[in-house]
Amino acid sequence: MARVSVEIENHIARVTLTRGDKMNALDPEMMQAIVDAGESLMDNEDVRVVVLSGEGKAFCAGLDVMSFGIHAGSDPVELLMPRSHGNANLFQQVVMVWRKLPVPVLCALQGVAYGGGCQIALGADVRFAAPDTKMAVMEMKWGIVPDMGGMALLPHLTRSDVIRRLTYTAAPFDAAQALDWGLVSEIAEDPVAAAMALAEEIAGKSPSAIRAAKALIGFAEENKGDPDAVLLEESRVQSTLMGKPHQMEVIAANLQKRKPNFG
Repeated sequence: MARVSVEIENHIARVTLTRGDKMNALDPEMMQAIVDAGESLMDNEDVRVVVLSGEGKAFCAGLDVMSFGIHAGSDPVELLMPRSHGNANLFQQVVMVWRKLPVPVLCALQGVAYGGGCQIALGADVRFAAPDTKMAVMEMKWGIVPDMGGMALLPHLTRSDVIRRLTYTAAPFDAAQALDWGLVSEIAEDPVAAAMALAEEIAGKSPSAIRAAKALIGFAEENKGDPDAVLLEESRVQSTLMGKPHQMEVIAANLQKRKPNFG
């Protein structure tokens, strides 16, 4: 059974979790399918933005606990410690692949985004949530800690006391609270439509500048304690864009009051 679908049209990649009958819960096959979907887009120059969503009544209910019986008796060190995907293991790459993609990733949430589902959403650049969406850092319910990249992402999004409260309690919280804490970007009646509208806007911008902007923002986040390095990187990135074909097309389009055509 297919776990994830990928459709590309007008420079927008629609990535959909397709295990709706199981609330898109994460079994081993789905985890691998999510990683494969993200990595399949990594070198696709035609893609300018990704919209990530889940079919059915939930974005992702988190780990399908029963399906991981295959790991019973496994050595956790051997299972988790190898870096099979650059700086990440497979479980972490399910989330981090979206942050590693060179183009923006917009996530549409509905129903629940629990545990691993919550962490996948955090890997996106922007998150739209339906008003009744529930989220949770759920791992403490099972006596474990977030281990799919959540701790690499949460400190960039919200306060330390919020991270601690959510991690210690595993308590669900609603979309309004998530918005207040900075864990979702916007509440929308139709989060997929909202994500697609933003995707279409981004897809009309300079492809090289959008990719450069995502990389620069990531650099700034990782080096926020070193403003000198960030200032230098700003200048370096800008020098790769100025006067190049995409920028010249933007200038011409603005002067001629038309949409740019990047080919």
